[in-house]
Amino acid sequence: MERQPPKYEFLSKEKTKEMLKLFNGERTGWVQVGPQKWFFPYRYTEHGAGYYNFKARPDDTWVVTFPRSGTTWTQELVWLLSNNLDFETAKTQFLAQRFPFFEFSIFNHPEVTQEFLEINKGNEVNEQICRKIAKPGYEVLASIPSPRFIKTHFPLSLLPEILDIGCKVIYVARNPKDVAVSWYYMSVGMKTQGFLGDFATFWDYFENDLTYWGPYWTHLKEAWALKNHPNLLFLFYEDMQHDFLKIIRRIAKFLGKTYTDEQLNELADYLNINNFRNNPMVNSSELKNCKFIAEGIFIRKGVSGGWKDIFTPELTARADKWIEENLKNTDLRFPYFDNNN
Repeated sequence: MERQPPKYEFLSKEKTKEMLKLFNGERTGWVQVGPQKWFFPYRYTEHGAGYYNFKARPDDTWVVTFPRSGTTWTQELVWLLSNNLDFETAKTQFLAQRFPFFEFSIFNHPEVTQEFLEINKGNEVNEQICRKIAKPGYEVLASIPSPRFIKTHFPLSLLPEILDIGCKVIYVARNPKDVAVSWYYMSVGMKTQGFLGDFATFWDYFENDLTYWGPYWTHLKEAWALKNHPNLLFLFYEDMQHDFLKIIRRIAKFLGKTYTDEQLNELADYLNINNFRNNPMVNSSELKNCKFIAEGIFIRKGVSGGWKDIFTPELTARADKWIEENLKNTDLRFPYFDNNN
């Protein structure tokens, strides 16, 4: 029996009109899903039930994050640990093939997809990519043999019951200031979003839960509440940066994998941000070739504290208050981060 997905409501006409002028990758509008008001483009109304009722398998491995929280870095790490450090395949096969993005179809408005088919007309490979990323992930993944590796930004409450059937789930959280900055640059450079405004305007949408996959805090707190579930490993991006080898060992143990110190050091070097940034297999080069994404956007600096380069003092004070209010009465804290670092 199919589960009934949460009900949704359309964003107000006034807000939709305002935002359509700034997000030119969406042409129809947006919906807010469930009592949490998860924010998605209109196409969720067509594909949402399919994602909600996706047939997960017990041996699926999921990486779940809010966008721009170290997702790609974690995906490659998880895939390599799970596949006996198969660097040769990792060097020759796009990460998106090995570790598909579950719900990307809902961000490909049909008009935009058609525009990119025209841009790439005559290039059969690129045309195929344009069509494939517009196809629902629940259909694509149904034909992939186990074990499957799945990336999603959906909150846990909008996913099938993956924890209880035995899937391994790695959730990564990152402090909201750095998330917002990286999310802004991605929203400008990713044509499926095509944000035309400045950072202050973007922050206003982010803080008010009007960027995709928001609300940010609800997303994190849902996973934090389940951090002791045996099938969930909750990580912080800041910890990954501070002691990467320690995190590699934690993930390996969670996945039931054992490697020598020499192998783990080789893996850490392979995933060093300077190497990672220049690796076309993880840097969405296939989307860049199709003009879906701008150069230098997907894998950026890979550091913490970059928010200081773009936040004004006024915006910093506003963000600090917002963070303090949302951490109140919780034990959720970002390691190696405070409002001034």
